[in-house]
Amino acid sequence: MFLTGLFALLIGIGIVPVIGLSVLGVDPWLTLGCWMLLCLLLAALDFALAATSREITVTRRGPERALRDEHVQTEVLLHNTGSRRLRGTLRDGWQPTAGAGTARAEVDVPAGERRAHVIALRPRRRGELRSGFVALRARGPLSLAGRQARFDVPGVIRVLPPFTSRRHLPSRLARLRELDGNTAVLVRGQGTEFDSLREYVRGDDVRSIDWRATARAGTTMLRTWRPERDRHVVIIIDTGRTSATRVGDGVRLDAAMEATLLLAALASRAGDHVHLIMFDRALRARVTRAEGPALLPAFVNAMAPIEPTLIDTDWEGAFAQVRALGVRPSLVVALTAQDSVAAARGFLGSLALLPRGAQLLVGTATDLPSERVEQRTAEDVFRDAASARAAREAAEVSAAVRRAGGDAVSADADGLPPLVADRYLALKAAGKL
Repeated sequence: MFLTGLFALLIGIGIVPVIGLSVLGVDPWLTLGCWMLLCLLLAALDFALAATSREITVTRRGPERALRDEHVQTEVLLHNTGSRRLRGTLRDGWQPTAGAGTARAEVDVPAGERRAHVIALRPRRRGELRSGFVALRARGPLSLAGRQARFDVPGVIRVLPPFTSRRHLPSRLARLRELDGNTAVLVRGQGTEFDSLREYVRGDDVRSIDWRATARAGTTMLRTWRPERDRHVVIIIDTGRTSATRVGDGVRLDAAMEATLLLAALASRAGDHVHLIMFDRALRARVTRAEGPALLPAFVNAMAPIEPTLIDTDWEGAFAQVRALGVRPSLVVALTAQDSVAAARGFLGSLALLPRGAQLLVGTATDLPSERVEQRTAEDVFRDAASARAAREAAEVSAAVRRAGGDAVSADADGLPPLVADRYLALKAAGKL
C-alpha cells in the first residue's frame, strides 16, 4: 500500500473544520480525530478499489542489441485481466548507464485491455544492460492511496561499440580502389600480383616492361600490378590493465575497438581474411572464419561484453593464440599501450615469437598535449607535462619495435583508427601485404 500527496493535502485541509468548530466550543482534538478517521476510511476504500497485482500481466518487447550513445526504445506491455481500471505509474528498473532516467510513466489500462508503454533508453556504456523488474503503482479512483507491486520481468540489451570511425571508410575505400586499378587512376609499379598489360608511356617504371609481350606486339608493353588478395590479417586487442587508461572521453579499449572495426571493414573489402583476438592472461574473445557481411556483426558481438581487466598481459600467450589460428598471417596488428619501456618489456621480449614473415603494426591510443596557450590552469599544465612524458617514453618503445622489424603508430582516440587504416593501405601500396 502507498499514500499519495493528495492524502496529505486532504489531512491538511482538516485544519479548517478544526479551527471553525473550536470557535463554536467543540473540542478541537475530537474534531481532529474524527477528520483523521474519515481520511483513513477514504484511503482504505480507495485502496480496496484499486486494481490488484494478480489482475495485471507484465511482459516486455524491444531490441536485443543497440549502439552506445544512440537512442533506442523498449516497451513494457500491461494486460489488465481484472474488472477494475488500472490507473497509476510505472517504473522500469534499468541500471543508470542505460540512460532511462528516473521519470515514472503514467499508465491507464481499462479492464480487459492491453497497453504498451514506451521506455526510451540511451545507453552510455558498452556491454550487457539489464533490468530486473518493473515497479507498478495502481491508484484508487479517489487517488488517495493504492497498491504497489514489483514484477520480476528481466530485460537484457547488448550494447555494441558505436563504430563512429565508419565516417573514414569511404575515403579509404576510394584509395583501395585506386590500388586495385578499379578507378580511372592508374597506380603504376605497385603490388605484387599481376593484373594486365598495357602500352608503355613516358614516366613508367622501366623495370615493369614485359619484353616478350613487347616483341609480340611490336610496341613497348608494360605489366601492371595490384596488391595480392587472400592475405590473413590478425588483430590483437590488449584487454589488460593498460586498456583501462582514460583516453579522451573513453578508455583505450574503446579506441582499439574503433580501430579494429575500421581496419576489418577495409581489409574485408580488399579481399583479405581478418581474425580477432582479445587477450590479457586469458582469451576473452576470438573471431575467425567470418567473411563478408557477417564479419563486422561477428566482431561487434564479440567485443560488446569485454571490459578491461586489471592485470598485466601475457604476450607470449597472446602470440601463442596467433599461432593457434592455423593460418599464416601476413599482418599482425597489436593494439596495446606504449607507455614506457619498463611496462612494455614483456611485449618487446615476445616479438620473436611472431610467425615468420608476418608484418607487425603496433597501434596505441593516447592523449596528446593541449595546444591552448591562453587561459591554461595548473591542472592543464600538469596534464600536458604528463602527456609529454608519456609521448617521450612511447617514442622509445616505438624505436624498439622498429628495430625488431615492426612499425608503431600512436594518436588520440579519434585519430588512431584512420592512422591504422592508412598504414594498412601503405603496406598494400608497397607490395608488402
